[in-house]
Amino acid sequence: MALPLAFFGLFFAYPVAAIVGRGLKTDAGWQFGRIGETLARPDIADVLWFTTWQALASTALTLLVALPGAYVFARFDFPGKQLLRAVVTVPFVLPTVVVGTAFLALVGRGGLLDELWGVRLDTTVWAILLAHVFFNYAVVVRTVGGLWSQLDPRQEEAARVLGAGRFAAWRRVTLPALAPAVAAAALMVFLFTFTSFGVVQILGGPAYSTLEVEVYRQTAQLLDLPTAAVLTMVQFAAVGAILALHAWTVRKRETALRLVDPARTAHRPQGAGQWALLGGVLATVALLVVLPLGVLVERSLDAPGGYGLDFYRALQSADGGTFLVPPLEAIWNSLQYALAATGIALLVGGLAAAALTRRGGRLVRGFDALLMLPLGVSAVTVGFGFLITLDEPPLDLRTSWILVPLAQALVGVPFVVRTMLPVLRAVDGRLREAAAVLGASPLRAWREVDLPLVRRALLIAAGFAFAVSLGEFGATVFIARPDHPTLPVAVARLLGRAGELNYGQAMALSTILMLVCAVSLLVLERLRPDKSGEF
Repeated sequence: MALPLAFFGLFFAYPVAAIVGRGLKTDAGWQFGRIGETLARPDIADVLWFTTWQALASTALTLLVALPGAYVFARFDFPGKQLLRAVVTVPFVLPTVVVGTAFLALVGRGGLLDELWGVRLDTTVWAILLAHVFFNYAVVVRTVGGLWSQLDPRQEEAARVLGAGRFAAWRRVTLPALAPAVAAAALMVFLFTFTSFGVVQILGGPAYSTLEVEVYRQTAQLLDLPTAAVLTMVQFAAVGAILALHAWTVRKRETALRLVDPARTAHRPQGAGQWALLGGVLATVALLVVLPLGVLVERSLDAPGGYGLDFYRALQSADGGTFLVPPLEAIWNSLQYALAATGIALLVGGLAAAALTRRGGRLVRGFDALLMLPLGVSAVTVGFGFLITLDEPPLDLRTSWILVPLAQALVGVPFVVRTMLPVLRAVDGRLREAAAVLGASPLRAWREVDLPLVRRALLIAAGFAFAVSLGEFGATVFIARPDHPTLPVAVARLLGRAGELNYGQAMALSTILMLVCAVSLLVLERLRPDKSGEF
Protein backbone atom coordinates (compact mmCIF):
# COMPACT_ATOMS: atom_id res chain seq x y z
CA MET A 1 0.00 0.00 0.00
CA ALA A 2 3.01 2.31 0.46
CA LEU A 3 3.59 2.96 -3.26
CA PRO A 4 -0.06 3.80 -4.10
CA LEU A 5 -0.28 6.09 -1.07
CA ALA A 6 2.95 7.84 -2.04
CA PHE A 7 1.78 8.20 -5.64
CA PHE A 8 -1.56 9.76 -4.70
CA GLY A 9 -0.02 11.90 -1.99
CA LEU A 10 2.64 13.34 -4.28
CA PHE A 11 0.77 13.66 -7.56
CA PHE A 12 -2.79 14.27 -6.37
CA ALA A 13 -3.13 15.53 -2.80
CA TYR A 14 -0.03 17.76 -2.93
CA PRO A 15 -0.94 19.68 -6.15
CA VAL A 16 -4.55 20.15 -5.07
CA ALA A 17 -3.53 21.32 -1.60
CA ALA A 18 -0.98 23.69 -3.14
CA ILE A 19 -3.63 25.35 -5.31
CA VAL A 20 -5.99 25.77 -2.36
CA GLY A 21 -3.14 27.07 -0.21
CA ARG A 22 -2.02 29.68 -2.74
CA GLY A 23 -5.58 30.83 -3.16
CA LEU A 24 -6.50 31.18 0.51
CA LYS A 25 -3.20 31.90 2.26
CA THR A 26 -1.48 35.31 2.31
CA ASP A 27 1.35 36.83 4.32
CA ALA A 28 -1.23 37.74 6.95
CA GLY A 29 -2.39 34.12 7.28
CA TRP A 30 -5.29 32.03 6.04
CA GLN A 31 -8.12 34.06 4.57
CA PHE A 32 -11.10 31.74 5.07
CA GLY A 33 -13.40 34.71 4.77
CA ARG A 34 -12.78 34.54 1.03
CA ILE A 35 -14.94 31.43 0.90
CA GLY A 36 -18.09 33.25 1.95
CA GLU A 37 -17.22 36.28 -0.17
CA THR A 38 -16.71 34.15 -3.27
CA LEU A 39 -19.84 32.07 -2.83
CA ALA A 40 -21.89 35.24 -2.31
CA ARG A 41 -20.93 36.64 -5.72
CA PRO A 42 -23.86 36.54 -8.16
CA ASP A 43 -21.75 35.14 -11.01
CA ILE A 44 -20.45 32.29 -8.84
CA ALA A 45 -23.95 31.59 -7.54
CA ASP A 46 -25.10 31.25 -11.16
CA VAL A 47 -22.29 28.79 -11.86
CA LEU A 48 -23.20 26.70 -8.81
CA TRP A 49 -26.87 26.71 -9.77
CA PHE A 50 -26.24 25.73 -13.38
CA THR A 51 -23.74 23.03 -12.36
CA THR A 52 -26.24 21.45 -9.97
CA TRP A 53 -29.42 21.62 -11.98
CA GLN A 54 -27.88 20.51 -15.29
CA ALA A 55 -26.36 17.52 -13.46
CA LEU A 56 -29.76 16.64 -11.97
CA ALA A 57 -31.48 17.06 -15.33
CA SER A 58 -28.79 15.03 -17.13
CA THR A 59 -29.08 12.25 -14.55
CA ALA A 60 -32.87 12.05 -14.78
CA LEU A 61 -32.81 12.11 -18.58
CA THR A 62 -30.10 9.44 -18.72
CA LEU A 63 -32.07 7.12 -16.43
CA LEU A 64 -35.23 7.65 -18.46
CA VAL A 65 -33.51 6.82 -21.74
CA ALA A 66 -31.14 4.07 -20.56
CA LEU A 67 -33.26 1.91 -18.22
CA PRO A 68 -35.13 0.22 -21.12
CA GLY A 69 -31.73 -0.57 -22.62
CA ALA A 70 -30.59 -2.06 -19.31
CA TYR A 71 -33.60 -4.39 -19.35
CA VAL A 72 -32.99 -5.45 -22.96
CA PHE A 73 -29.34 -6.28 -22.32
CA ALA A 74 -30.23 -8.10 -19.10
CA ARG A 75 -33.17 -10.20 -20.23
CA PHE A 76 -32.94 -10.59 -24.01
CA ASP A 77 -30.61 -12.76 -26.06
CA PHE A 78 -30.33 -11.70 -29.70
CA PRO A 79 -27.77 -11.76 -32.55
CA GLY A 80 -25.19 -8.99 -32.34
CA LYS A 81 -25.72 -8.39 -28.62
CA GLN A 82 -21.99 -8.37 -27.84
CA LEU A 83 -21.27 -5.92 -30.67
CA LEU A 84 -24.14 -3.67 -29.55
CA ARG A 85 -22.81 -3.73 -25.99
CA ALA A 86 -19.47 -2.47 -27.29
CA VAL A 87 -21.17 0.21 -29.41
CA VAL A 88 -23.09 1.70 -26.47
CA THR A 89 -19.91 1.67 -24.37
CA VAL A 90 -17.80 3.56 -26.91
CA PRO A 91 -19.13 6.99 -25.79
CA PHE A 92 -18.10 6.31 -22.19
CA VAL A 93 -14.41 5.96 -23.06
CA LEU A 94 -14.44 8.74 -25.65
CA PRO A 95 -12.72 11.95 -24.59
CA THR A 96 -15.21 14.61 -23.59
CA VAL A 97 -13.68 16.85 -26.24
CA VAL A 98 -14.70 14.34 -28.92
CA VAL A 99 -18.20 14.07 -27.46
CA GLY A 100 -18.56 17.84 -27.55
CA THR A 101 -17.19 17.93 -31.10
CA ALA A 102 -19.61 15.22 -32.25
CA PHE A 103 -22.63 17.11 -30.93
CA LEU A 104 -21.27 20.36 -32.30
CA ALA A 105 -21.25 18.69 -35.73
CA LEU A 106 -24.79 17.45 -35.14
CA VAL A 107 -26.62 20.37 -33.52
CA GLY A 108 -24.23 23.32 -33.75
CA ARG A 109 -24.01 26.14 -36.26
CA GLY A 110 -23.64 24.56 -39.69
CA GLY A 111 -24.36 21.14 -38.19
CA LEU A 112 -26.61 18.47 -39.62
CA LEU A 113 -29.82 19.67 -37.95
CA ASP A 114 -29.02 23.28 -38.87
CA GLU A 115 -28.56 22.34 -42.52
CA LEU A 116 -31.65 20.14 -42.77
CA TRP A 117 -34.22 21.95 -40.64
CA GLY A 118 -32.57 25.14 -39.36
CA VAL A 119 -32.49 23.71 -35.81
CA ARG A 120 -29.51 24.99 -33.83
CA LEU A 121 -29.06 23.89 -30.22
CA ASP A 122 -25.52 25.06 -29.50
CA THR A 123 -26.77 28.15 -27.64
CA THR A 124 -29.08 26.20 -25.33
CA VAL A 125 -28.56 23.63 -22.61
CA TRP A 126 -30.29 20.95 -24.68
CA ALA A 127 -27.10 20.18 -26.57
CA ILE A 128 -25.27 19.76 -23.24
CA LEU A 129 -27.97 17.51 -21.78
CA LEU A 130 -28.08 15.30 -24.88
CA ALA A 131 -24.30 15.03 -24.93
CA HIS A 132 -24.33 13.97 -21.27
CA VAL A 133 -26.94 11.28 -22.00
CA PHE A 134 -24.80 10.09 -24.90
CA PHE A 135 -21.73 9.93 -22.66
CA ASN A 136 -23.39 8.20 -19.68
CA TYR A 137 -25.84 5.83 -21.39
CA ALA A 138 -23.46 2.91 -20.87
CA VAL A 139 -23.07 3.65 -17.15
CA VAL A 140 -26.74 2.88 -16.54
CA VAL A 141 -26.94 0.00 -19.02
CA ARG A 142 -23.94 -1.80 -17.54
CA THR A 143 -24.45 -1.00 -13.86
CA VAL A 144 -28.20 -1.67 -13.71
CA GLY A 145 -28.24 -4.26 -16.50
CA GLY A 146 -25.39 -6.17 -14.87
CA LEU A 147 -27.42 -6.68 -11.70
CA TRP A 148 -30.75 -7.12 -13.52
CA SER A 149 -29.32 -10.04 -15.52
CA GLN A 150 -28.46 -11.84 -12.25
CA LEU A 151 -31.85 -11.41 -10.55
CA ASP A 152 -33.87 -14.62 -10.45
CA PRO A 153 -36.97 -14.01 -12.65
CA ARG A 154 -38.86 -16.73 -10.78
CA GLN A 155 -39.42 -14.34 -7.88
CA GLU A 156 -41.43 -12.01 -10.11
CA GLU A 157 -43.19 -14.98 -11.70
CA ALA A 158 -44.22 -16.21 -8.24
CA ALA A 159 -45.78 -12.82 -7.47
CA ARG A 160 -47.79 -12.99 -10.69
CA VAL A 161 -49.00 -16.50 -9.82
CA LEU A 162 -50.26 -15.08 -6.53
CA GLY A 163 -52.39 -12.55 -8.44
CA ALA A 164 -50.16 -9.53 -8.93
CA GLY A 165 -50.26 -7.83 -12.31
CA ARG A 166 -47.16 -7.50 -14.46
CA PHE A 167 -46.43 -3.91 -13.36
CA ALA A 168 -47.32 -4.57 -9.71
CA ALA A 169 -45.01 -7.60 -9.61
CA TRP A 170 -42.18 -5.58 -11.14
CA ARG A 171 -42.77 -2.65 -8.75
CA ARG A 172 -42.93 -4.80 -5.61
CA VAL A 173 -40.31 -7.46 -6.38
CA THR A 174 -37.82 -6.36 -9.03
CA LEU A 175 -37.67 -2.61 -8.44
CA PRO A 176 -36.68 -2.86 -4.74
CA ALA A 177 -33.93 -5.32 -5.70
CA LEU A 178 -32.70 -2.98 -8.45
CA ALA A 179 -32.90 0.17 -6.32
CA PRO A 180 -29.27 0.02 -5.06
CA ALA A 181 -27.94 -0.45 -8.61
CA VAL A 182 -30.14 2.36 -9.95
CA ALA A 183 -28.97 4.61 -7.13
CA ALA A 184 -25.32 3.72 -7.78
CA ALA A 185 -25.70 4.41 -11.50
CA ALA A 186 -27.52 7.69 -10.83
CA LEU A 187 -24.79 8.83 -8.46
CA MET A 188 -22.05 8.03 -10.97
CA VAL A 189 -23.91 9.86 -13.76
CA PHE A 190 -24.44 12.84 -11.45
CA LEU A 191 -20.73 12.79 -10.56
CA PHE A 192 -19.61 12.79 -14.20
CA THR A 193 -22.06 15.53 -15.21
CA PHE A 194 -21.46 17.64 -12.10
CA THR A 195 -17.75 17.74 -12.97
CA SER A 196 -18.30 18.06 -16.74
CA PHE A 197 -15.59 20.05 -18.50
CA GLY A 198 -14.93 19.24 -22.17
CA VAL A 199 -18.59 18.97 -23.17
CA VAL A 200 -19.61 22.25 -21.53
CA GLN A 201 -16.43 24.01 -22.66
CA ILE A 202 -17.22 23.27 -26.32
CA LEU A 203 -21.02 23.37 -26.37
CA GLY A 204 -21.86 25.82 -23.60
CA GLY A 205 -20.05 28.90 -24.82
CA PRO A 206 -19.62 31.91 -22.53
CA ALA A 207 -23.22 31.73 -21.28
CA TYR A 208 -22.96 28.36 -19.53
CA SER A 209 -20.24 27.28 -17.13
CA THR A 210 -19.92 24.39 -14.69
CA LEU A 211 -17.64 24.46 -11.67
CA GLU A 212 -14.90 22.71 -13.65
CA VAL A 213 -15.14 25.14 -16.56
CA GLU A 214 -15.16 28.09 -14.17
CA VAL A 215 -12.05 26.79 -12.37
CA TYR A 216 -10.32 26.64 -15.76
CA ARG A 217 -11.46 30.18 -16.63
CA GLN A 218 -10.36 31.59 -13.27
CA THR A 219 -6.92 29.95 -13.43
CA ALA A 220 -5.97 30.00 -17.12
CA GLN A 221 -7.65 33.22 -18.24
CA LEU A 222 -8.13 35.45 -15.20
CA LEU A 223 -5.32 34.12 -12.93
CA ASP A 224 -7.71 34.47 -9.98
CA LEU A 225 -6.38 31.72 -7.72
CA PRO A 226 -8.50 32.63 -4.64
CA THR A 227 -11.74 32.11 -6.58
CA ALA A 228 -10.39 28.94 -8.19
CA ALA A 229 -9.37 27.61 -4.77
CA VAL A 230 -12.85 28.17 -3.30
CA LEU A 231 -14.53 26.48 -6.28
CA THR A 232 -12.11 23.56 -5.99
CA MET A 233 -13.00 23.12 -2.32
CA VAL A 234 -16.72 23.20 -3.11
CA GLN A 235 -16.30 20.59 -5.83
CA PHE A 236 -14.09 18.46 -3.59
CA ALA A 237 -16.73 18.45 -0.83
CA ALA A 238 -19.51 17.59 -3.30
CA VAL A 239 -17.51 14.77 -4.88
CA GLY A 240 -16.61 13.34 -1.47
CA ALA A 241 -20.28 13.23 -0.47
CA ILE A 242 -21.27 11.60 -3.79
CA LEU A 243 -18.56 8.94 -3.52
CA ALA A 244 -19.54 8.17 0.09
CA LEU A 245 -23.15 7.63 -0.99
CA HIS A 246 -21.99 5.53 -3.94
CA ALA A 247 -19.87 3.28 -1.71
CA TRP A 248 -22.87 2.75 0.59
CA THR A 249 -25.16 1.78 -2.29
CA VAL A 250 -22.56 -0.63 -3.71
CA ARG A 251 -22.16 -2.38 -0.34
CA LYS A 252 -25.93 -2.63 -0.02
CA ARG A 253 -26.21 -4.09 -3.52
CA GLU A 254 -23.51 -6.66 -2.85
CA THR A 255 -24.88 -7.91 0.47
CA ALA A 256 -28.66 -7.78 0.13
CA LEU A 257 -29.32 -10.06 -2.85
CA ARG A 258 -29.02 -13.67 -3.93
CA LEU A 259 -27.90 -13.72 -7.56
CA VAL A 260 -27.99 -16.33 -10.31
CA ASP A 261 -25.99 -17.02 -13.45
CA PRO A 262 -26.88 -14.40 -16.13
CA ALA A 263 -27.01 -17.15 -18.76
CA ARG A 264 -30.12 -18.54 -17.02
CA THR A 265 -32.10 -15.30 -17.24
CA ALA A 266 -31.60 -14.22 -20.90
CA HIS A 267 -34.02 -15.43 -23.59
CA ARG A 268 -35.09 -14.59 -27.10
CA PRO A 269 -37.72 -11.81 -27.25
CA GLN A 270 -41.23 -13.24 -27.19
CA GLY A 271 -44.37 -11.55 -28.38
CA ALA A 272 -44.95 -8.26 -30.16
CA GLY A 273 -44.35 -6.20 -27.02
CA GLN A 274 -40.86 -7.53 -26.36
CA TRP A 275 -39.86 -7.24 -30.02
CA ALA A 276 -41.16 -3.65 -30.03
CA LEU A 277 -39.10 -2.90 -26.91
CA LEU A 278 -35.99 -4.32 -28.56
CA GLY A 279 -36.69 -2.27 -31.68
CA GLY A 280 -37.15 0.86 -29.58
CA VAL A 281 -33.82 0.36 -27.82
CA LEU A 282 -32.06 -0.26 -31.15
CA ALA A 283 -33.60 2.94 -32.53
CA THR A 284 -32.49 4.86 -29.44
CA VAL A 285 -28.93 3.59 -29.81
CA ALA A 286 -28.97 4.49 -33.51
CA LEU A 287 -30.15 8.06 -32.87
CA LEU A 288 -28.32 8.75 -29.63
CA VAL A 289 -24.99 6.98 -30.21
CA VAL A 290 -24.49 6.07 -33.86
CA LEU A 291 -25.86 9.28 -35.42
CA PRO A 292 -23.54 11.75 -33.59
CA LEU A 293 -20.51 9.58 -34.31
CA GLY A 294 -21.58 9.17 -37.93
CA VAL A 295 -21.99 12.93 -38.35
CA LEU A 296 -18.51 13.39 -36.89
CA VAL A 297 -17.06 11.11 -39.56
CA GLU A 298 -19.13 12.80 -42.29
CA ARG A 299 -17.92 16.27 -41.31
CA SER A 300 -14.30 15.08 -41.34
CA LEU A 301 -14.74 14.04 -44.97
CA ASP A 302 -16.80 17.07 -46.13
CA ALA A 303 -13.99 19.17 -47.63
CA PRO A 304 -14.53 22.38 -49.70
CA GLY A 305 -13.79 20.52 -52.95
CA GLY A 306 -16.18 17.67 -52.16
CA TYR A 307 -16.01 14.56 -50.01
CA GLY A 308 -12.48 13.28 -49.59
CA LEU A 309 -9.47 13.09 -47.31
CA ASP A 310 -8.38 16.72 -47.65
CA PHE A 311 -8.72 17.49 -43.94
CA TYR A 312 -6.76 14.36 -43.06
CA ARG A 313 -3.97 15.32 -45.45
CA ALA A 314 -3.90 18.82 -43.93
CA LEU A 315 -3.00 17.24 -40.58
CA GLN A 316 0.49 16.63 -41.97
CA SER A 317 1.25 20.37 -42.12
CA ALA A 318 1.75 23.02 -39.44
CA ASP A 319 1.18 25.89 -41.87
CA GLY A 320 -2.00 26.98 -40.11
CA GLY A 321 0.00 28.42 -37.20
CA THR A 322 -2.06 26.67 -34.55
CA PHE A 323 0.75 24.23 -33.71
CA LEU A 324 4.53 24.25 -33.69
CA VAL A 325 4.39 20.77 -35.24
CA PRO A 326 1.98 19.10 -37.69
CA PRO A 327 -1.26 18.11 -35.91
CA LEU A 328 -0.73 14.53 -37.07
CA GLU A 329 2.13 14.26 -34.57
CA ALA A 330 -0.46 14.57 -31.81
CA ILE A 331 -1.53 11.01 -32.61
CA TRP A 332 1.93 9.60 -31.96
CA ASN A 333 2.33 11.78 -28.86
CA SER A 334 -0.98 10.57 -27.43
CA LEU A 335 -0.18 6.91 -28.04
CA GLN A 336 3.20 7.26 -26.33
CA TYR A 337 1.74 9.14 -23.36
CA ALA A 338 -1.18 6.71 -23.03
CA LEU A 339 1.10 3.66 -23.06
CA ALA A 340 3.30 5.16 -20.36
CA ALA A 341 0.25 6.17 -18.31
CA THR A 342 -1.17 2.65 -18.67
CA GLY A 343 2.03 1.15 -17.28
CA ILE A 344 1.96 3.52 -14.30
CA ALA A 345 -1.76 2.88 -13.69
CA LEU A 346 -1.30 -0.89 -13.81
CA LEU A 347 1.56 -0.77 -11.32
CA VAL A 348 -0.12 1.59 -8.85
CA GLY A 349 -3.65 0.24 -9.34
CA GLY A 350 -2.55 -3.40 -9.21
CA LEU A 351 -0.68 -2.88 -5.93
CA ALA A 352 -3.64 -0.94 -4.51
CA ALA A 353 -6.11 -3.68 -5.50
CA ALA A 354 -3.85 -6.33 -3.93
CA ALA A 355 -3.66 -4.32 -0.69
CA LEU A 356 -7.44 -3.86 -0.61
CA THR A 357 -7.90 -7.61 -1.16
CA ARG A 358 -5.74 -8.72 1.74
CA ARG A 359 -6.70 -6.12 4.31
CA GLY A 360 -9.91 -4.81 5.80
CA GLY A 361 -11.29 -2.17 8.12
CA ARG A 362 -12.28 1.48 7.91
CA LEU A 363 -8.77 2.59 6.95
CA VAL A 364 -8.82 0.39 3.87
CA ARG A 365 -12.33 1.56 2.92
CA GLY A 366 -11.08 5.13 3.21
CA PHE A 367 -8.14 4.28 0.97
CA ASP A 368 -10.56 2.74 -1.54
CA ALA A 369 -12.55 5.98 -1.60
CA LEU A 370 -9.34 7.99 -2.03
CA LEU A 371 -8.56 6.02 -5.19
CA MET A 372 -11.84 7.16 -6.74
CA LEU A 373 -11.38 10.87 -6.02
CA PRO A 374 -9.45 11.69 -9.23
CA LEU A 375 -12.57 10.79 -11.24
CA GLY A 376 -14.45 13.68 -9.69
CA VAL A 377 -12.00 16.23 -8.34
CA SER A 378 -11.11 19.01 -10.74
CA ALA A 379 -8.57 17.73 -13.26
CA VAL A 380 -7.97 21.37 -14.14
CA THR A 381 -6.83 21.99 -10.57
CA VAL A 382 -4.55 18.94 -10.69
CA GLY A 383 -2.98 20.09 -13.97
CA PHE A 384 -2.41 23.63 -12.78
CA GLY A 385 -1.15 22.25 -9.47
CA PHE A 386 1.45 20.22 -11.34
CA LEU A 387 2.85 23.41 -12.82
CA ILE A 388 3.26 25.22 -9.50
CA THR A 389 4.42 22.28 -7.35
CA LEU A 390 6.61 20.08 -9.54
CA ASP A 391 8.96 22.92 -10.40
CA GLU A 392 11.90 22.44 -8.03
CA PRO A 393 14.56 19.72 -7.66
CA PRO A 394 14.38 16.84 -7.08
CA LEU A 395 10.93 16.93 -8.72
CA ASP A 396 11.35 19.62 -11.35
CA LEU A 397 9.21 17.91 -13.99
CA ARG A 398 7.76 20.91 -15.85
CA THR A 399 9.88 20.23 -18.92
CA SER A 400 9.80 16.43 -18.60
CA TRP A 401 7.61 14.28 -20.87
CA ILE A 402 6.60 12.12 -17.87
CA LEU A 403 4.39 14.89 -16.49
CA VAL A 404 1.54 14.14 -18.92
CA PRO A 405 1.48 10.35 -18.28
CA LEU A 406 1.48 10.98 -14.52
CA ALA A 407 -1.63 13.15 -14.83
CA GLN A 408 -3.31 10.62 -17.13
CA ALA A 409 -2.47 7.73 -14.80
CA LEU A 410 -4.41 9.41 -11.99
CA VAL A 411 -7.57 8.88 -14.04
CA GLY A 412 -6.58 5.35 -15.11
CA VAL A 413 -5.84 3.97 -11.64
CA PRO A 414 -9.51 3.88 -10.46
CA PHE A 415 -10.46 1.80 -13.51
CA VAL A 416 -7.61 -0.63 -12.84
CA VAL A 417 -8.65 -1.02 -9.20
CA ARG A 418 -12.35 -1.50 -9.99
CA THR A 419 -11.50 -4.11 -12.65
CA MET A 420 -8.89 -6.05 -10.67
CA LEU A 421 -10.47 -5.99 -7.20
CA PRO A 422 -13.38 -8.44 -7.78
CA VAL A 423 -11.09 -10.92 -9.54
CA LEU A 424 -8.38 -10.78 -6.87
CA ARG A 425 -10.98 -11.28 -4.16
CA ALA A 426 -12.19 -14.40 -5.96
CA VAL A 427 -8.73 -16.04 -5.87
CA ASP A 428 -8.62 -18.75 -3.20
CA GLY A 429 -6.01 -17.72 -0.64
CA ARG A 430 -5.26 -21.37 0.11
CA LEU A 431 -3.55 -21.62 -3.28
CA ARG A 432 -1.01 -19.00 -2.21
CA GLU A 433 -0.55 -20.77 1.14
CA ALA A 434 0.07 -24.09 -0.62
CA ALA A 435 2.67 -22.45 -2.88
CA ALA A 436 4.39 -20.95 0.16
CA VAL A 437 4.45 -24.34 1.93
CA LEU A 438 6.13 -25.82 -1.14
CA GLY A 439 8.87 -23.19 -0.86
CA ALA A 440 7.75 -20.53 -3.34
CA SER A 441 8.70 -16.94 -2.54
CA PRO A 442 5.89 -14.33 -2.44
CA LEU A 443 6.96 -13.06 -5.88
CA ARG A 444 7.00 -16.55 -7.38
CA ALA A 445 3.67 -17.41 -5.75
CA TRP A 446 2.14 -14.30 -7.30
CA ARG A 447 3.68 -15.10 -10.69
CA GLU A 448 2.58 -18.76 -10.76
CA VAL A 449 -0.71 -18.60 -8.80
CA ASP A 450 -2.30 -15.16 -9.02
CA LEU A 451 -1.10 -14.02 -12.44
CA PRO A 452 -2.56 -16.92 -14.48
CA LEU A 453 -5.93 -16.39 -12.75
CA VAL A 454 -6.04 -12.60 -13.19
CA ARG A 455 -4.26 -12.28 -16.55
CA ARG A 456 -7.45 -11.57 -18.49
CA ALA A 457 -8.67 -9.03 -15.94
CA LEU A 458 -5.24 -7.39 -16.11
CA LEU A 459 -5.56 -7.02 -19.87
CA ILE A 460 -9.04 -5.52 -19.49
CA ALA A 461 -7.76 -3.08 -16.86
CA ALA A 462 -4.93 -2.11 -19.20
CA GLY A 463 -7.41 -1.49 -22.01
CA PHE A 464 -9.61 0.78 -19.90
CA ALA A 465 -6.58 2.64 -18.52
CA PHE A 466 -5.25 3.14 -22.06
CA ALA A 467 -8.59 4.43 -23.38
CA VAL A 468 -9.21 6.92 -20.57
CA SER A 469 -5.57 8.07 -20.58
CA LEU A 470 -5.76 8.66 -24.30
CA GLY A 471 -8.69 11.01 -23.84
CA GLU A 472 -7.70 12.88 -20.66
CA PHE A 473 -8.13 16.61 -21.25
CA GLY A 474 -8.70 18.62 -18.06
CA ALA A 475 -5.18 18.31 -16.64
CA THR A 476 -3.36 17.75 -19.94
CA VAL A 477 -4.56 21.07 -21.38
CA PHE A 478 -2.29 22.80 -18.84
CA ILE A 479 0.80 20.63 -19.00
CA ALA A 480 1.04 19.38 -22.61
CA ARG A 481 3.93 21.21 -24.31
CA PRO A 482 3.13 23.19 -27.49
CA ASP A 483 5.54 21.05 -29.48
CA HIS A 484 4.07 17.81 -28.05
CA PRO A 485 0.27 18.26 -28.00
CA THR A 486 -2.05 15.34 -27.27
CA LEU A 487 -5.06 14.53 -29.44
CA PRO A 488 -7.70 16.09 -27.13
CA VAL A 489 -5.60 19.24 -26.69
CA ALA A 490 -5.08 19.46 -30.45
CA VAL A 491 -8.82 19.14 -31.09
CA ALA A 492 -9.62 21.88 -28.56
CA ARG A 493 -7.02 24.22 -30.07
CA LEU A 494 -8.34 23.68 -33.59
CA LEU A 495 -11.93 24.31 -32.49
CA GLY A 496 -10.79 27.50 -30.76
CA ARG A 497 -9.64 29.01 -34.07
CA ALA A 498 -11.89 30.28 -36.84
CA GLY A 499 -11.79 28.86 -40.34
CA GLU A 500 -13.15 25.89 -42.22
CA LEU A 501 -9.74 24.19 -42.35
CA ASN A 502 -9.29 24.28 -38.58
CA TYR A 503 -12.84 22.96 -38.06
CA GLY A 504 -12.31 20.15 -40.57
CA GLN A 505 -8.99 19.16 -39.01
CA ALA A 506 -10.65 19.06 -35.58
CA MET A 507 -13.28 16.70 -36.97
CA ALA A 508 -10.59 14.54 -38.58
CA LEU A 509 -8.54 14.27 -35.38
CA SER A 510 -11.70 13.54 -33.37
CA THR A 511 -12.61 10.76 -35.80
CA ILE A 512 -9.15 9.21 -35.45
CA LEU A 513 -9.39 9.36 -31.66
CA MET A 514 -12.89 7.87 -31.77
CA LEU A 515 -11.71 4.95 -33.92
CA VAL A 516 -8.79 4.19 -31.59
CA CYS A 517 -11.13 4.15 -28.58
CA ALA A 518 -13.70 2.03 -30.43
CA VAL A 519 -11.09 -0.57 -31.38
CA SER A 520 -9.92 -0.68 -27.75
CA LEU A 521 -13.50 -1.32 -26.61
CA LEU A 522 -14.09 -4.09 -29.13
CA VAL A 523 -10.93 -5.83 -27.94
CA LEU A 524 -12.09 -5.48 -24.32
CA GLU A 525 -15.45 -7.04 -25.16
CA ARG A 526 -13.65 -10.05 -26.61
CA LEU A 527 -11.55 -10.37 -23.46
CA ARG A 528 -14.33 -10.03 -20.89
CA PRO A 529 -14.58 -13.32 -18.98
CA ASP A 530 -18.32 -12.99 -18.39
CA LYS A 531 -21.31 -11.32 -19.96
CA SER A 532 -22.87 -9.85 -16.84
CA GLY A 533 -22.50 -6.34 -18.13
CA GLU A 534 -20.33 -5.03 -15.30
CA PHE A 535 -17.46 -2.64 -16.08
